Parts: sequence; structure tokens; C-alpha cells
Amino acid sequence: MRVSVVIPALNDAVMLEQCLTALAAQSRPADEIVVVDNGSTDDTADVARRHGARVVEEPLRGIFPATAAGFDAATGELLTRLDADSVPPADWIERIVWAFDDNANLDLLSGPGDFYGSSRVVHWLAENLYIGGYIWFVGALLGHAPLFGSNLALRSSAWRRLRTEVHRELREIHDDLDLAIHIAPDMGVRFDPTLRVGVSARPFATFSGFQRRIDWAFGTLALNWRERSLLDRRAERRRLERGESAQADGALS
Repeated sequence: MRVSVVIPALNDAVMLEQCLTALAAQSRPADEIVVVDNGSTDDTADVARRHGARVVEEPLRGIFPATAAGFDAATGELLTRLDADSVPPADWIERIVWAFDDNANLDLLSGPGDFYGSSRVVHWLAENLYIGGYIWFVGALLGHAPLFGSNLALRSSAWRRLRTEVHRELREIHDDLDLAIHIAPDMGVRFDPTLRVGVSARPFATFSGFQRRIDWAFGTLALNWRERSLLDRRAERRRLERGESAQADGALS
């Protein structure tokens, strides 16, 4: 299937260079790379074009507006997502394609990050407490696997279903959490702990940066809960899963 890689970027020329270099070394190359320039004043767009990426401009600042613009512009049947500071291993796209080819019911796939660019203590805390806690909490709250935006893939058909449901125009929310909340009950979603990419630890370089991410997380949860209880969403998925299980048991009997 045709694969698009979407990378939102804002003044990320240096880190984008290493991300695109890693994508150029993939065992299964991307069919297109879409870099969404979110109003950069450095040479982010020039770096993207030099590596053969298509540049899409999104003037509305924010990771979700930029990501959504990239998904809308992408032409692939499979949409993958990295941050500008993500460094995927050489088999990243190959493994993603295999996962979707192997399971026609899989709509969204994600994996964790291995943090780089800080101390071992910061890396451990980010991977085990921040990401680990996020995976456990969101999985328990929603009743399905979470999504990590720096390492994400979904079918274009899934995006077309969700693109008008999510809060794509808002800046101060986590796009991956908001997308995970809106996953329909009949959609298949998986978090593969072995599907890893390198991710910069720069958000944890200062307490204010870390606090901002926490504030956005609770803000994303509160915004969506006001619109519909997340427990109701989980219950709807559970009812569908029980119904499918009952049908399968009946067919076997």
C-alpha cells in the first residue's frame, strides 16, 4: 500500500535534517513525505525540500492543526506520523506496513519512544513514568490502546472518519490523546511496545516545559469529558466487543 509520512515542524531545521536522513535509510521507503511548515522562520522548509519532501504550509499554530493539515494533504492509503525530532530505525516503515497487511481490522497503530539528548535519569523518568504512566492511564480510561503522536500510523480511511470529530483547530491540547479519545468503537487499535523510535527529551529540559505538557493532557481530558463522558465511550466499546464475542461463540456452537 502507498505510505505517506507526515511531519509537523516549527523552526526544527536541525532536528528535521536527522529525521529525514533516517527516513532516507528505510528498508521500505516512504512513497511520500509531507512536512507541514507551521510558520517557521528558519530554513525548515528548505531542509524538507532538499530531502525531496513535499512542504505544506499551515499558518494556524499548533501541533494538531499542523498534523491535521498534513493528514489531509497526504495521498497514501497508510498515514504515518513522526515529530521533527523523531529518529525512526531503518525497519520502521517496513514493520508498520507488515502490521497493517497482516491485520485487515487494524486501523491505528502506535509505539513508544526512546528518549535522547538529556541525562539517563531524565530518559528513564520520561520513558517509564511519563510515557509509561500515559500508556497505562489512557488504556485503562478508554478501554483500548493509547496513541503516541511521535510514533503513529493509521489508515487514511480511519482519518477520514475521525477528521471532523477531533479538535483539530486547537493548539493547547495533545493531538494523540484527542485522536485516541475519538477512536470509534468498531476501530481496531494497537500499541506495539517493540515499535520504537528515537525522540528528543527537549520537552523535559525545563520544569515549565514538562508542566505545560501535563496541563495540556488534563485540558484535553477535561475538554472531551465535557462533551461526552469518557466512561460512556469505554462502555460503548465494551458492549460492542461483548456482542462480537457472543456472535463468535454462537457461530462456533
